[in-house]
Amino acid sequence: MSLIAPWSRVSAAGGTKFWPRVPPNFFGIPFGLAGLAEAWSAAAPTLGTPVVVPDAIDIVAAVAWLPLVVIYAAQGVRSLLADLRDPVLAPFVPVPAIAGMLLGSALSPYDLAAARVLVCVFLVITIGAGGWLTGQWIAAEVDQGKFHPGYFLPTVAGGLIGAFCAAQVHLHAVGEASFGIGVLCWLVLGSILLNRLFFRPALPAALVPTLAIEIAPPAVAGLAYFALGGPGTSLGACMLGGYAVLMALVQLRFIPLYARLSFSPGFWAFTFSYAAAATDALEWISQRKPVGAIAYAIVIIAAITLFIGIIAFRTLILLLRGQLLVRPSAPADSPR
Repeated sequence: MSLIAPWSRVSAAGGTKFWPRVPPNFFGIPFGLAGLAEAWSAAAPTLGTPVVVPDAIDIVAAVAWLPLVVIYAAQGVRSLLADLRDPVLAPFVPVPAIAGMLLGSALSPYDLAAARVLVCVFLVITIGAGGWLTGQWIAAEVDQGKFHPGYFLPTVAGGLIGAFCAAQVHLHAVGEASFGIGVLCWLVLGSILLNRLFFRPALPAALVPTLAIEIAPPAVAGLAYFALGGPGTSLGACMLGGYAVLMALVQLRFIPLYARLSFSPGFWAFTFSYAAAATDALEWISQRKPVGAIAYAIVIIAAITLFIGIIAFRTLILLLRGQLLVRPSAPADSPR
C-alpha cells in the first residue's frame, strides 16, 4: 500500500466527489519538527542559543499538528479502524499522540501542571494504541513481507519518548516504566525486523525511507537514559551511544538506496530519526565537552536544520502545486 494519501469518494446530491484522506504517516511532519526543536534545545548548553529558537519550532510543529489531528479525526471511526488493520499504515496511527507528548513536554518551563497533563494523556493513548496493535499483530496473520521499521513506532518509540517526556515533567517513576516498555519491545521487535530485512525481499520504494527509523531507538533510548538518570556517562549510556554510532554507519550504506527515491511525503520518516541522532550527539558533546565542542555542535545543528528545512520546503512546494495529495481520475461511470 502506498504511503501517499489516497482519496475517498463521497456521494452527494450533486454527484460523486473526491475528498483527500490524510493517512497517519503524514503526522511525521509535526513529529519531525518537534524532534528538530529538541535538537536545538540540546545545542543550547554548548552554543548558548536562545530558547526562542526551539520554542518557535515547537509552535510551527503545533500549527502543523493541530489541523492534521482535526482532519484525521473528522474522517471518522471507520477510517481509524481501517488504518489500525492495515499492515503498512497501522504502526503510524500512534504518531499523533507521540508527537503530542513532545509538544506537551515543551510546555514544562512555562506551565508544568499543563505539561504533565498533556504528557500523561498522550502517553496513555500511545501505550493503549501500542498494546492494541501488539495484540492485533499476535491475533491476526501478519505478512512478514509487509513488516517494516515503522513497527518500532507504537511501543519502542512511544515508550522511549514517553520516558524522555515524563522525565521532562518530573514524573520519573512513570518515565522508568515507560523506558522499560520501550527497551523490551525494542529487543523483541528488533530481532524480528532484522530477520525480515536480512532474509526477505527488499522493502518497496515507498517504504525505503522507513529504514531511517533504525537509528532512532538507540538515540532516543540514550536521551531517555540521560533524562532519567541525569548527567553522566555510565556503562548503560555508553552501550546505547555505541549502538547509535553503529546504526549511524548502517545509514551510510543506505545512501545509494535513498538516492534512487523520488521525493514524497514519506521522506518525513527521515526527520525525527535523524533529529534524534543529532540530539543524542549534542547531548554527548554537552556532557563530555571534547576539544572543538563548539565546532562539532555548530556542524550538527546546522546539518539537521538544513536537512529538515529542505524536506519541509519541498513538501510546501508540493502543497502549493496541488501535488501533495494526488487526485485520481474519476471512474468512467461516475459524473465529473
